[in-house]
Order: sequence, then C-alpha cells, then structure tokens
Amino acid sequence: MSEEKELPENSDDAMQNAVPVTGMYKEWFLDYASYVILERAVPAIEDGLKPVQRRILHAMKEMDDGRFNKVANIIGQSMQYHPHGDASIGDAIVNLGQKELLIETQGNWGDVRTGDRAAAARYIEARLSKFALEILFNAQTTEWQVSYDGRKREPVTLPVKFPLLLAQGVEGIAVGLSTKILPHNFCELIEASIEVLKGNETNILPDFITGGLADFSEYNEGLRGGKIKVRARIEEEDSKTLLIKEIPYGTTTDSLIESILKANDKGKIKIKKVVDNTAKDVEIAIQLASGTSPNVTIDALYAFTDCEVSISPNACVIVKDTPVFLTVNDILKYNTKQTKALLKRELEIRKGELMEKLLFSSLEKIFIENRIYRDIEECTTWEEVLEAIDKGLDPYKPDFYREITTDDLVRLTEIKIKRISKFDAFKADELMKKLQDELKEVNHHLRHLTDYAILYYQNLLAKYGKGRERKTEIREFDTIQANVVAANNAKLYVNRKDGFVGYALKKEEFVSDCSDLDDIIVIRKDGVCMVSKIQEKNFMGKDILYVGVFRKGDERMVYNLIYLDGATGRAMVKRFQVLAVTRDKEYPLTKGTKGSKVLYLTANSNGEAEIVTVYLTQGAKARVKVFDFDFASIDIKGRGAGGNIMTRYPVRKIQLKMEGVSTLGGLDIYYDSVVGRLNTEERGKKIGNFLGDDRVIVCYKSGDYELTSFELTNRYDAPNVLLIEKFDPDKVLSAIYFDGASKSYYVKRFQVETTTLNKKFNFISDHRNSHLAVISSEKQPQVKVLLMKNKQEEEMEYDLDMLIDVKGWRAVGNKLSTYEVKSIQLLESVKDKKPVGKAEEQKDDEDLDVGTTIDLSVKKDEDDEEQLGLF
Repeated sequence: MSEEKELPENSDDAMQNAVPVTGMYKEWFLDYASYVILERAVPAIEDGLKPVQRRILHAMKEMDDGRFNKVANIIGQSMQYHPHGDASIGDAIVNLGQKELLIETQGNWGDVRTGDRAAAARYIEARLSKFALEILFNAQTTEWQVSYDGRKREPVTLPVKFPLLLAQGVEGIAVGLSTKILPHNFCELIEASIEVLKGNETNILPDFITGGLADFSEYNEGLRGGKIKVRARIEEEDSKTLLIKEIPYGTTTDSLIESILKANDKGKIKIKKVVDNTAKDVEIAIQLASGTSPNVTIDALYAFTDCEVSISPNACVIVKDTPVFLTVNDILKYNTKQTKALLKRELEIRKGELMEKLLFSSLEKIFIENRIYRDIEECTTWEEVLEAIDKGLDPYKPDFYREITTDDLVRLTEIKIKRISKFDAFKADELMKKLQDELKEVNHHLRHLTDYAILYYQNLLAKYGKGRERKTEIREFDTIQANVVAANNAKLYVNRKDGFVGYALKKEEFVSDCSDLDDIIVIRKDGVCMVSKIQEKNFMGKDILYVGVFRKGDERMVYNLIYLDGATGRAMVKRFQVLAVTRDKEYPLTKGTKGSKVLYLTANSNGEAEIVTVYLTQGAKARVKVFDFDFASIDIKGRGAGGNIMTRYPVRKIQLKMEGVSTLGGLDIYYDSVVGRLNTEERGKKIGNFLGDDRVIVCYKSGDYELTSFELTNRYDAPNVLLIEKFDPDKVLSAIYFDGASKSYYVKRFQVETTTLNKKFNFISDHRNSHLAVISSEKQPQVKVLLMKNKQEEEMEYDLDMLIDVKGWRAVGNKLSTYEVKSIQLLESVKDKKPVGKAEEQKDDEDLDVGTTIDLSVKKDEDDEEQLGLF
C-alpha cells in the first residue's frame, strides 16, 4: 500500500500560480521561433550576413596576417563566438568561399557547377580578400556586444560599405518564415548604387555564377509571388549533337544529367547517350537519336528536364530585430544610404583625429619655441608644473578649437629632451601644413558627401570590377507547349465499332504515333465531336469515323462535313475548325436533331477543299441525280454552325472525285528577335507569306548562312542574326565582312547555291577574328562608310551593286577600301521607282526655276507597298 504524502499548507496558492503546460509550450515555441529567425536563418539588412557568417569573418579578421590559414583553425577561432558546433561553421565557410567575393581560397573547395564537395577542413586554406578588408571592417564605426559566454566581444553587425546582401544572395528557412534573395551582379550593383546617389530609380536583376539564360519578366523585384525562369545554354554542335555549355542556377551537372536520363526513360525525349565532358568549363554532350530534330529536342529539354527551372524569390531581411519583406531595389537604397552614412562617420572621425594632431602639434611647437619647459625647472610639485605650463599657454588659447585639458598638459611633460633639442620648426610647419591640407580635403568631402560616395563606388568598380561582368544573359522566353515538343513515345489505336481509343489497344487499328501528353479528338457517325486526354483504353462512343491527335488553336486543320439532318431530311454541308474545347464534353456538329448522321467527313491539315461526287437515290424527284460538289465554294465557319443546304433530296452515296488544294492561302510568318523564334501571332518583323516548300534564310554575324523550314519550333541565335527572311533563290546577297587575317574589309555579292536544310555554310574567311559586318538582299543596297584618310575622317557612300559583280558564294570578294575603315552603316533601302512619261516630265520642268532642287518622290497611302517618284 502506497504511503500518502501530505500536501503543503499553501497548496491552494501553488495551484493558482501554476502555469499550464500548454502555456509553457506557447511561450517556449515563440521564443524558439524568434531565436531561429533572428539568430540563424534570416540576414540583417545592415551587412547582409547571418550571425554565423558574421562571426566567421570577425574571427578571420582577428587572425589576419596576410597569409592563408587552415580552415580547421578558422573554425576553432569562430567557435569562440558561435556556439553551434564545427559542422555548421565549416559549411558556412565553404559557402562563403564558393561565392568568390569575401574569401580567397586555396585547395579543393568543391564546385557549385558539379556539386562536388570541398575537401576536409584540415586540407583547405582561406584568408580575407582585399575587397573584404576594404569594405567590411572598421573598429571605430562598429557596434559591439559581448559573445555568448561573456569572454569576448563581437560585432552586432559589420559596417559594410557595399550592398553585400544583394551581391552574395542568401537562402534560409526559419520557423514559419523563409528568405531567398538571389545574387546580383557586382558591377551592376555598384552602378545602381551610383544611380541611387544621383536620385535616379533603379531596377537590378539577378546574375548567377553558373551563367545560363534567364527571363526576369515576372521577377517582381524579388518579392514574394514573383518568379524567374532560368535555362541552360544549349548549342547545336551538329545535326546529331547538342552541347550544354552553362547550367541553370541551383542545379548541378549531375542533377541535370539525371533529369535528362529520366526524361529519356519516360519517352519525353529521344537521345542515344549523354556524356559529361565538364572540366574547366561546363560541357554536357547529348547525342540525339536518328531522325530527331535538334530544335524540337532543345525545346523538349527545356520542357521536361532541369534545363529550365523556375525560381521563386522571397526577399526577407531583419530590420531593427523584425523580419521585413522588401524589394531588392529598396534593399539597395537602404545599403547605399548606409554606405553614405558610414563614409560620413569615417570622415568625421578622421576630421577629429586631424584636429587633435594639429592641436598637439601647435602645443608642442609653442611649448618648445617659447621655452615654456624652462618655466617648470623651479617647480617643486606636480601641480606647480602643470600650472606653469598652463600659464605659459594662456596667450595662445583663443586660437585653439577647444579648451586645453590636463591630459594635454601631461602629454607636453612627456616630450623627451632629445626631441626638444632636435626640434626643427620648418619640419614642424611642413607637418602641420600637410595636416591642414588633409583636413581641408576632409571638410570638402563632408560638404560634398554625395560626390564623395559616388567616387568611392567608382574606385571600388575600378579596383575590383574586372572579371565580374554579367554571366547570366537576360532574355524573354517563349512559351513551350509540352505536347508539341514531346517525343512520340506512344502509338494510338482505335476500335471504331465499339468506340474505344488508346495506346494499349495493340490488336486494334493503328492510327498514328503520339505522345502520352496528347489530347485525342474523335468524331462519331452520329455527328458528335469529343476531345479527351489519351489513355490506355478510353471509351469515346461507338461508330467512330475520325480519330486523331488534337492541337489546340490549330487554325490550319479544317474539317469538311456532309451530314443528314434528321428533322428535315436535307443533306447539309459545312467546313469548320475545332480550336478550343472542354475535355470529355460532347459537341454536336449537326443541328442536334434525332436521326442526324454523318454522310461524308474529311480532316485536312492544311485547309484543303476537295471535290466530291454526290449520288442521289433512284427514287429522288430531282432531275439530276448525280452531281459534283466543290468544298471550296463554301466558307470555313465555327464548329457550331449548322451549315448550308447541299440538297433537299435523299443521298445514296458520296465519293471523292478530286483531291483539293488549300483554301487558306499562305501562312504569314513573323520573326520575334527577342526570343529568336518564328510565330504567326504578329510578334516582331514579318518575314513573308509561306506555302508548303518555302524556306527561310538566316545570315549570322559569324559569316554563316543557313536554310531552314518555317516550322514554329525552329530557334535561332537572336543576338547573332543579321538577316532573316523568306528565301528566294534568285535574290543576290550583298555582304561586307572583316577579314581577320588581313585586317581589311571585303565586299562580295553572291547567290545561295546550296539546298541542304539546317546546315550552316560559311561564306567569309575562316580566320577566328573574321566577322560579317553588313548583309542585304536588296537589289541596290547602299552603305555609308567612315574612312580615315590622311588622319582625317571622311564619309563615303557606296552602291554595292556597282562595286562588284555577282560571283560564287565561296568567292573572297574585293577589298572595300585601301584606307582604314572606322564604321559601316547600311542605308535604308530605296524602293523601285516608276519613271513618268516625257510629256509629264516636261510639264513639271516648266513649273520650276532653273537650278532648283526638290524632292519629287510621291508617297502613296501607308497601306501601299510601293513608292512612286521621278528618277
């Protein structure tokens, strides 16, 4: 039997004062959350550092002697300030070192591109960079606090005179809060800070050490809700090989290759193998399967692998012990104003130091030259000595900027006899003059603090900006439709009678190759249309007449339909498109009346309109029981249109008589120079109206030309495109190029004689410094050339068609000029002009005075393509 314990006499009071466990949990959890946010995960806006990073840099400054230190020793020194173990400190040091900004490294520090880890801390070394020593530390402007154990003091924040937070970027996850600030370009940050000081608005964009391409159109200044898309830089080495030269931020070569192999296993892309040739530079070689388009594969890599990643920023920083969400431009403004304030504080400190030096130098000179030290020889006490010196200085005290203190008098007594005996008044005056000049300069900087801050940033850029140019190219990305670029990794089958469609019906009728991302369209005999996602086996209604892959918004696909209207018995005819539908919803293509059915149906991928022969029944009352019908005679309308009456009499059968041609005309193709893609949405420059076998010609700055199809999946290297247009084999191309070997400009005119598609042909010299300067397909192209003649610049205009005859595309051409060419400008082309008759010309001449010059060209309306005028 357990022994009963007596409750204390004040047990009621104890119960009243007891804290429930839930309350303790609430308080402890809030304390823990606050601690993680403020002390572990989120950086301070003042220096952009988390506490562990700040403590590491402070420890390295204490150890700094100009030489490298073992990272293991740095970790040990940092543990005096950071109470969370060596592992977290070691990881933070490696992270700082890999950013290549504040820490100079020695040894194997890993590779952010490949994901390789750094060597053990005992094998690698580090020291503060010169840049870090210049912008991070100043004990006089640092606010200090005691370390966690009270033995040391550490900075609350470092007095950073640079937008370090934006340059390095940061990522952290706290309790119920996270931050992700992306790194920005070193040079651009300095330039933007200068703009802030000038009172201008800025718009800074991230830049990644891994390079690549990035679309910042939705960046939203780094706030929550924004996102950026980052792509690998993929080059086409040849028709069978793609090379990845730069990878997206946040990925590694290993993770990228793994995502490519996974996409290949799922059938999204078709490749033979992937080879990682990364050494000093990233290079991942992708060998394509035979018959695979490089352009489509590049799009598929962006759609289905880590060659394109989306990053969501979340700029959260600690401001006055509180987490705050700010835009990156606001952070930049804060850091710039802080830098200006720190520079002012440093100038004020230096001003005070100079004034004190001037004061004591003046006191010293007066003390020695006026032999005040002789007055203290008769003094018997210390107080009398100080009184005597003070009395000797009385006549000069009005000239001093402050009162003379006892400490000043004591310092004068500490001057050694040797210094007094060797005192040189001229040298003392020279020293005081230098101090006064420096003080004058400091006062000037304080009066013009903004200019001084701008000069400070400019010096930083000049000293440390080399080699820190932007690595990530800013682009606007086009939208890639996954179902368009996905490899055909499935086969579509149909059981028309029972109404089943799918890729698992291998014993049924084969329709076409497809992707497992595709939508399937079905038109049944009862005149119902339905679109559904492809599946292994999907019931879509019995008596299927047509089944195919559905492309949303495809305006070239036109369906020709003849159906029997169940209500009237009439045969109706229509041509229609299916542009957008709701999946698994049934759409009647007839009037929807009972007994309606399809009599004839074709699907035409390019809007073809055939001719059919219609046979009426023998009992029909019509005089003509057999007649032809041309689908080109009716317009293309919407899916829900009822159609036109073809005949009121019963139809026995309908047969195809003649294949049709497209009634849609050519396709207007535009080139968007921002994304380097073709489109039909009128984005960019119109390059022509295209029919089936038409081609596109592209000329690049490298001196290559290339013929391609007008497929919208084509991609072009936009920054290097000089000419892109519809190819006309009869057109003559006129070009001026720089020959790297002779360092001269050459002009040539030629016609394209090759017919191979998607292969580049170089038509200039093959020297590595050779490049194409100007190219035109106009009949009479003109250029303005700036020449250097006898040390004077002279402008000349040339008609290229008059300079040289048309020769083969491999011809070298003629030298443009024997003089140095400073610049070449292609002049705006002049349209062909139509000469007027003699009588009309004479009439115009009668109205003009002799010697009058006038522009006689007459423009038509803006819609006209030609201009009329007199030669």
